[in-house]
Amino acid sequence: MPVIIILLSLEVLTFLVLRDYFSSRSKTGYYISLILNFMLSLLLWYFLLRTRLYRGEFDMPENIAMRMNFAGTVCAVAVPRFILGLFHFTGKMFNLHKGTYLKGFTVTGMVLAVIIFLSVAWGTFYGRFNFRTEEVTVGLKDLKPELNGLRIVQISDLHLSGFYGHYGQLRKATAIVNKLKPDFIVNTGDFISYGWKEFGRCDTILSKSQSRYGNFAIIGNHDFGTYMPGSSLAEKADIMSNVADKITASGYELLNNNSVTKKIGDARVEFIGVVTGGKHRHLMHSDIKSAMPLKDSADLRIFLCHDPNQWAEDVEGKTNIELTLSGHTHGMQMGIITKWFRWSPARHFYPHWNGLYSAGNQFHYVNRGLGTLAVPFRIWMPPEITLITLKAV
Repeated sequence: MPVIIILLSLEVLTFLVLRDYFSSRSKTGYYISLILNFMLSLLLWYFLLRTRLYRGEFDMPENIAMRMNFAGTVCAVAVPRFILGLFHFTGKMFNLHKGTYLKGFTVTGMVLAVIIFLSVAWGTFYGRFNFRTEEVTVGLKDLKPELNGLRIVQISDLHLSGFYGHYGQLRKATAIVNKLKPDFIVNTGDFISYGWKEFGRCDTILSKSQSRYGNFAIIGNHDFGTYMPGSSLAEKADIMSNVADKITASGYELLNNNSVTKKIGDARVEFIGVVTGGKHRHLMHSDIKSAMPLKDSADLRIFLCHDPNQWAEDVEGKTNIELTLSGHTHGMQMGIITKWFRWSPARHFYPHWNGLYSAGNQFHYVNRGLGTLAVPFRIWMPPEITLITLKAV
C-alpha cells in the first residue's frame, strides 16, 4: 500500500508540473507531454499489477524477470518524476510571494529527469547485453613452459532469470566464450538470485561452452537460496542441492570446498574452490586451507572465491596461491569504464571491485559479472567475459 500511495502522489504532482509549465506556453506541447506521461504511467502500473497479482512459485524465471522490470520502470519513471517535482515545487516555494515558480528550477528538473530516463532505458535495452571481453595478461615467475600462454576464460554472476525472454543473448555470450578457445573455463558463482527454478533450461545453453582441459565453478551466496522469501533452512538446503545439480548439468565440475588437479604435459595445475554464504556485509567464507590438498605438488594454484574481499583476508601473503578469481560486485551495475579510468560505487565496499590486482607474485582478478540483479540495467558498466592469459616472466 505505501508503494501505491507514493506512485499515485507522483502521478498527481507530475500532472501539476506539466500543467504549470506547458499550459501557458504551448497547448500542443501540453497535450503531447500529457500523452507521453500517460504512456509511461501505463507501463509502470502494468508491471506493478503483474507483480501484485502473480500467484505462481516465487522463483519462476518469469516472476523474477517481471519484478526486475517493475524495479527498472520505477527507476526510469518514478525517480525522474520525483526529481522533477522536487525542483519544480522548490522553485515554487522560493517564488511563493509572487504565486509563480522559478523556470530555471523546473527546466533543471526536466533535464535531469530526461537524463535519468534515457540512461535507464539505454542500460536496459543495450547496456546489459553489451558483452565486453576483457583480455588480461598475468606474468608469473617460474611458470613452467607447458603453462606459458595458458588461456583461462572467467564468467561470473549470471543471475539467469535476468535472461528470461532474452535467452538468445545468453547463447551469444556462450558463443563468445567458445571463440576465445579457452584451455579452462571458470565460473565464480551466483547462477541464480533467489531459487533454483530460475535456472530454467539454461543448463542446455551453458553446456555448449567448451574448453580444452575442463570447466570449473563454485557456489555464490545467492546460490544458497539466501534471499528466497520465507524459506526455511531445509528449503534453502534443497535450493542449493538443486542448483548444484544444474551447475553440473551445465558442464561444470563443481568445487565445493575442495580442489582438483589437472595435468598439462609435466605441469600440474591445481584449482581450489570454496563456497560463499550469507548476505552483503555479513558474507561467510569456507576455510581455504580445508579446501587445499594436504600434499601440495602443484606447479600453479588457481583459487576460485566468490567474494573478492576474501583475497586480502585469506590469500595475500598467507598462501602460495598465484592466481585468485572472484566476482560478486557487479561493479554495482553502474559507473564508468574507459581505457584510462574506472570508477563505481562498488569501490567503497570492495577495495578490489573489478580488474587485476597484485602483490608480489600473487594476482587477483575480479570479474564484474555477466548478468543483472534487482534491476534489469547496466549503466556504463558492461557485462564481462574475461580472457586471462598466463605468461612466464
